[in-house]
Amino acid sequence: MIPVTRADPPAPRGTKVGHIHLRVGNLGRAIGFYSDVLGFNVTQRYGEHAAFLSIDGYHHHIGLNTWDSLAAPPPPPGHTGLYHAAIVYPSRAALAHAVKRVLDAGVRLTGMADHGVSEAVYLEDPDGNGLELYRDKPRAEWPTDEEGFLAMVNVPLDLEDLLSEIL
Repeated sequence: MIPVTRADPPAPRGTKVGHIHLRVGNLGRAIGFYSDVLGFNVTQRYGEHAAFLSIDGYHHHIGLNTWDSLAAPPPPPGHTGLYHAAIVYPSRAALAHAVKRVLDAGVRLTGMADHGVSEAVYLEDPDGNGLELYRDKPRAEWPTDEEGFLAMVNVPLDLEDLLSEIL
């Protein structure tokens, strides 16, 4: 096991990862995916080469641009870069609705897992950027080892059971 190290001083409580900003090959296609499939709203267009999208009126959760990537293909497998960005949903039912929208849009899932602390579904956007759609389980359900450290797992997620939340 890798020892847990703590930053000194630690980041203040309440610090969060803010937003993602992705290079895409086709802005219109990317906007369509993030708005029509995942349900984000365009909050601002920045000329013809960038857009910002959010949920609930926030300034932006996702930035998209073609400044250095117009018409570029996705990066090949085995290279460095973004593994995935994660979008957290407030409940199991909300995650199920998001996954149903993805499936209804014909997007292929690349994986699913129950991590003990969360339930996650993996896919790629049209530019090959990895996405994780997930919901956190209540902290009281998070698995720990005999020393009290977090003991995340990677076991299969029952997709039918997840989707039964909305049937």
